[in-house]
Amino acid sequence: MSLQEKIQQFPASPGVYLMHDAAGEIIYVGKACSLRQRVRSYFNQSGDSRYHVKFLMAKVADIEIMLTDTEKEALLLENTLIKQHHPRYNLNLKDDKTYFSLRIDPQEEFARFTIVRKRPGDGARYFGPYSSGAAAREVLRQMIRMFPLRHYPLSTCMSRPRPCLYHQIGQCSAPCHGHITREAYAVLVNGAMLFLEGKGRQLVAEFKRRMIDASEHLRYEEAARWRNLLRSIETTVEKQKVVLNGGDSDVLGFYRDGGRIELALLFIRAGVLSGSRLFSISWELDDAAAVSAFLQQYYTGPVFIPEEILLPHAIEDEGTLAELFGELKGSRVALLLPQRGTKRELVALAGRNAMTAYRDRDEKAAALEAVLADLSRRLQLARLPQRIECYDISTIQGRFSVGSGVVFTAGKADRNNYRHYRIRTVEGQDDFAMLREVFLRRFRASGEEGAVLPDLVVVDGGVGQLNAVQEIVAELGLTGSFDLVSLAKSRVLHETAAHDIRRSDERVFLPGRKNPVVLRQNSAPLLLLAAIRDEAHRFAIGYHRKLRGKEGIASALDAIPGIGPKRRTGLLKHFGSLQRLTEAGVEEIMAAPGINRATAEAVWRGLHHD
Repeated sequence: MSLQEKIQQFPASPGVYLMHDAAGEIIYVGKACSLRQRVRSYFNQSGDSRYHVKFLMAKVADIEIMLTDTEKEALLLENTLIKQHHPRYNLNLKDDKTYFSLRIDPQEEFARFTIVRKRPGDGARYFGPYSSGAAAREVLRQMIRMFPLRHYPLSTCMSRPRPCLYHQIGQCSAPCHGHITREAYAVLVNGAMLFLEGKGRQLVAEFKRRMIDASEHLRYEEAARWRNLLRSIETTVEKQKVVLNGGDSDVLGFYRDGGRIELALLFIRAGVLSGSRLFSISWELDDAAAVSAFLQQYYTGPVFIPEEILLPHAIEDEGTLAELFGELKGSRVALLLPQRGTKRELVALAGRNAMTAYRDRDEKAAALEAVLADLSRRLQLARLPQRIECYDISTIQGRFSVGSGVVFTAGKADRNNYRHYRIRTVEGQDDFAMLREVFLRRFRASGEEGAVLPDLVVVDGGVGQLNAVQEIVAELGLTGSFDLVSLAKSRVLHETAAHDIRRSDERVFLPGRKNPVVLRQNSAPLLLLAAIRDEAHRFAIGYHRKLRGKEGIASALDAIPGIGPKRRTGLLKHFGSLQRLTEAGVEEIMAAPGINRATAEAVWRGLHHD
């Protein structure tokens, strides 16, 4: 039976269709309220002559269908299948960068804010996203000045003999030492969440009511606290500009250039523009399908769903998506295509944001491409270094030795491909032998099918490190498979007669060349190499410190008879740190869960080397 004949037998009912290529791989998943009509439209040249549809259909060898009772069920099934199979021609939603959010769990005892990257469905509240960790930290600093919530884990706070320094400067209400009631602290938490939701004016009204009530009942210290909070909040609220009268809205901006789409999402909370988020995607089908696919993937994730979403294009499944989002939110959600007025202007603004982000991305990519080309020319590389790997060793007198490998793709950090290496075969301080182990483990399987090789490998060090790595590469039969250089740090020049401290230039060593290449200091190619080298160093030191910290705790407690992993964890959780535990007496140690006198005395003797 031909594919055309098979399609004629498809039912005119809701469901999902899966398009397979000649190899049997799923390349596209779609939904339809009428499977027969939708799938036939792909083959109807007069009905759909768009190039991107023809391009997709040229690769389709078979189509499989799955029936559902309703269009909404088809939408949910489509979403599940896309996440399961990751088809090539479906939308792959990725942010333009890693975003940060503020997390708080109101159910936690004396809740506090933390900065996180991911938003698991754990029942906590998340605010943001923020474009960088620095931006998130700045928001958190402002929050703490207005709402003095605790800064540290509760176990750490409780283990202190007195409140921390933040309490002394008025940026912590010290709930750990009873300086605020649970009810008053909960009011601060709710106020902070209202403020982050953009409901500053509602918050000001509530705090004014509490200030007046405290003053009328002669609780002047409490009234002064509300007054101080109001001053800091009102200063921030006055700077916010109302763009819509009403509740919460998201505004979607759209810009397309061929198969690349840039999306900008503006967040309006309580009528105030409070933030934005950018997405860059590859897409072969029509614009409306891209908008629908984006909405489906984004709003079925762990994100806040507003009362209305303003769209740049009309979509077929607007009603189904609105119904689904309403169920997820627990109240009505409207998907609107504004034609005039302020809302239409906001959609246009979001579109300009998307276009600007697209052009900025293109300009940055072109600039990085130029830097890589300049680097290739100056170092006489055999290929353009699209994938650069750098390796470093971190150790202290041969203990806790680790290696790191970082990857930069097209001039940008590719953190998914970073690797740590715990040194296993080298005893003592032998950096060359450690480098050998790291390179053998990284490149031993490089000849296998599907293995990815770098274009350029950068080694931290001078001629010695470069020669050592060259021997390893030759031993693995990879000579000529990639370029190899080493980057030596600048060093202080000791000149007795000199009044100022001078440093040497950073130097790049090439195989078979005695003298180093000295790139112009602060030039873009050298800054890129130095950034990659420094990132490898940072990554190695982070892992080294982690191992050293674990070993330090383990060696101090695990060597004590009767202390296993469970009791060790309980003790550290109770006291907050090894130092606090060391300072504690036997009676204090006995207060920890699961610790009797004999065990407490053994812990005290073990920590005091008695």
